[in-house]
Amino acid sequence: MSIVWYFDVISPFAYLALPAVEALARRRPVRFVPIVFGPVLAHWGQLGPAEIAPKRIHTYRLCQFTADQAGQPFRFPPAHPFRSLDAQRLLTALDADPAAVRAAFMFVWGEGRDPVAERAALSERLGLPDPDAAIAATDAKARLRTATEDAIAAGVFGVPTLAIDGALFWGADAMPLATAVLDDPALLTRGEMARLATLPTGVQRV
Repeated sequence: MSIVWYFDVISPFAYLALPAVEALARRRPVRFVPIVFGPVLAHWGQLGPAEIAPKRIHTYRLCQFTADQAGQPFRFPPAHPFRSLDAQRLLTALDADPAAVRAAFMFVWGEGRDPVAERAALSERLGLPDPDAAIAATDAKARLRTATEDAIAAGVFGVPTLAIDGALFWGADAMPLATAVLDDPALLTRGEMARLATLPTGVQRV
């Protein structure tokens, strides 16, 4: 069984999903894959939640509430959205080691720090005192670009996304469904779940 978690540290929902992903990884092998959210949005012709003014404040409040309810340390960085490209390259250079992924998410969302303005501090946290050398030595730029393209080809349209044998589960709130599918792999192929896969489109905007 193939289980892949696609993420970008720009997403607070990815941080909120992280404990569930880590719990899942203690049961089954999970491959962590950094991708870049912007090209994913561009490919599908979407705007991010932070790009729609009323949705932005709703999203931020929901994230804070969700973290508070879960007792998860949470603080928005000084500005959002931010340029996450360098952070994603650093994690790619580290082959998305789960401990490094957690450290990066904690830096940004647990402590509310700016990964752009504090790039050197984030790099030190990740054990990369010379981040540019690490990125160059591991071909992280090209690898991150390829990972993003491969994610789009697999149908990924947002972050975080958990892929289980090609079935996609988007968002922190999809983790219970993903876990249920792991426990019962036929869940999506029975009854109403099966019918949803062939449900016709009733109307389309032009």
